[in-house]
Amino acid sequence: MVEFSGWAMPLQYPTGINEEHLAVRQSVGLFDVSHMGELSIRGPEVVDFLRFVALNDAGRLRPGRAQYSMLPNERGGLVDDVYVYRLADTEYLMVCNAGNREAVVSHLTRLASDYDCVVVDESEDVALMALQGPGSAVLLERLGDTDLTGLRKNGLLDLELFGQEVRIARTGYTGEDGFEIFVASTSADAVWRGLVTAGAFPCGLGARDTLRLEAGFALFGFELTGDTNPLCTPFKWVVKDKPFYGRERLWAASCPRRLVGLKLTQRGVARHGYRLYQGQQEIGEVSSGTISPVTREGIAMAWIERQFATPGQAISVEIRGQKIPATIVDLPFIEG
Repeated sequence: MVEFSGWAMPLQYPTGINEEHLAVRQSVGLFDVSHMGELSIRGPEVVDFLRFVALNDAGRLRPGRAQYSMLPNERGGLVDDVYVYRLADTEYLMVCNAGNREAVVSHLTRLASDYDCVVVDESEDVALMALQGPGSAVLLERLGDTDLTGLRKNGLLDLELFGQEVRIARTGYTGEDGFEIFVASTSADAVWRGLVTAGAFPCGLGARDTLRLEAGFALFGFELTGDTNPLCTPFKWVVKDKPFYGRERLWAASCPRRLVGLKLTQRGVARHGYRLYQGQQEIGEVSSGTISPVTREGIAMAWIERQFATPGQAISVEIRGQKIPATIVDLPFIEG
């Protein structure tokens, strides 16, 4: 167990990170992600509000659909990356990172004063679990006595699970098919124990990090920060051409550095903050790195000077005083 954003979280279970990671890639794993923030945003002008405060266009969502998005700040960076779910015409759910919850609530509440809508932090009342892996749909269909064939990625559905009312979303942050399960915090224990008993493999923060890294997904505080311009990342697709908070500063970015993927060509682990070189010239630094449990290669995401950020470019990573060769690659590292 480790401290994480004020929560006591499992880094791993006795089976270990690699086993948990492979369970998600090959069958079905279960994460308790109740530390994430859940915000209810509703009111007559909620669509206009979300189109202004978030980079993706929440107005394009129909009820029962969700999208990945980001919240821009006033200086061309980010407050957080989030997931936005449209529950009804004038009601949305936003899931934010645990460490940014207070900042997100404060930011949105301040901006909501100009709109006829309210932001309500429901995090303490809502538990969240992520059931991920190629076997997740089969398991959930059996337990929930429902057909999920018609529930596409980013779709929502309400159902009963182990006698508890839950909302499931075909979303997740592992690169696999899977579902996030929203349930009242008072009912979380029954749902968690039921899923584990039915065959879901308990997974901790360690596997969650290696899975998202293999899938090429960013983590706030590492790839994304308050100074990160998303136009300089592979996630620039999230920035839609519409009015939004901080637009002028964000669009003015010159992107002297780019966020890229790296594969090490010799054994080694490129960790956060390790420096990158082209010959003797320092050209960037690692944001996240690990050994892929699937390919057994050293993989990383890194910020690198724009002129070197070309797939196939050979560079090196300084690891404990030694320069280990690496190659710039496209993300993701594996296809889900």
